[in-house]
Amino acid sequence: MSQQDNYEAALSGAATEVAEFTDERKGIIGKIQHALHTTPALVPLIVLVASIIIFGMLLGQRFFSPFALTLILQQVQIVGIVAAAQSLVILTAGIDLSVGAIAVISSVIMGQFAFRYGLPPELAVLCGLAFGTAIGALNGWLVAVMKLPPFIVTLGMWQIVLAANFLYSANETIRSQDIAAEAPILQLLGTSVNIGGAIFTLGVIFMILLVAVLAYVLRHTAWGRHVYAVGDDPEAAELSGVNVKKTLISVYAVAGLICAFAGWAIIGRIGSVSPTSGQLLNIESITAVVIGGISLFGGRGSILGTFFGALIVGVFTLGLRLLGADAQWTFLLIGVLIIAAVAVDQWIRKVAS
Repeated sequence: MSQQDNYEAALSGAATEVAEFTDERKGIIGKIQHALHTTPALVPLIVLVASIIIFGMLLGQRFFSPFALTLILQQVQIVGIVAAAQSLVILTAGIDLSVGAIAVISSVIMGQFAFRYGLPPELAVLCGLAFGTAIGALNGWLVAVMKLPPFIVTLGMWQIVLAANFLYSANETIRSQDIAAEAPILQLLGTSVNIGGAIFTLGVIFMILLVAVLAYVLRHTAWGRHVYAVGDDPEAAELSGVNVKKTLISVYAVAGLICAFAGWAIIGRIGSVSPTSGQLLNIESITAVVIGGISLFGGRGSILGTFFGALIVGVFTLGLRLLGADAQWTFLLIGVLIIAAVAVDQWIRKVAS
């Protein structure tokens, strides 16, 4: 056998050894860890089902009534919409602390443009949606082009938008009666719909459709794959042909648009246009995202998990309220869930390391 033959035989043997490499994860724990890694929404789904079963056993028919179950959806609709926007940003390994402020100022723009300037209500709604999108795009530009940290950018934008909101509105609330009489489209997402005896609002239906659309887009479109790629490793994504700057700007812009829709839903939910609404949306949206299993390190998680995370908060809130427990127990248990969710995420990430 010649030297060349020996070299080719060695290469063939090395290739065979690589081909015969097997996964060394063994045992039930390893399989569970791998399943949770490949299906991030599984953990919040298990927690959601378990919490529903527990509160159902404790409360019986009071909890399983159509009114109680639809009430949970109505209570989480705003948080669910804003959390969807927050999910997109966190998937890119960023964070948006301005989501709540964008939602509120978008609602104020809609109301003020309709009542102060006399614009047709439909046009006022479009202006509010465009304004929210513009703020989101500005956040994205500062992060992607100026290379500023997302935390700092959105923290500053939160302060700016919050101040602008109160200065522009002069802390004026537009009453529900006036909106119903002159601009009912502002309250559109608060309209109730009876489906099989259960009462849903258009805001709840919009939240569910939004989650479904985003779940499809993130999993089955090039843009969605780019979002995950940028969050996982922006340098590698850039080398593979992904326009990282364009993707980041588009993500923040879409998040701003979704927050503007949340602002529209806020008007429908409370009936009025108030500059003081939505004060806790920033924290609540991040809570839903974290409990929903989206990694704060980016690149892993699903929008469906965020939806489950929002529902978990709603189930705990309503269940403890029906049990007559102090409201502080809700915060305590949600805090435990947040820490547990991050711990589980760290454990699951070991699969990829």
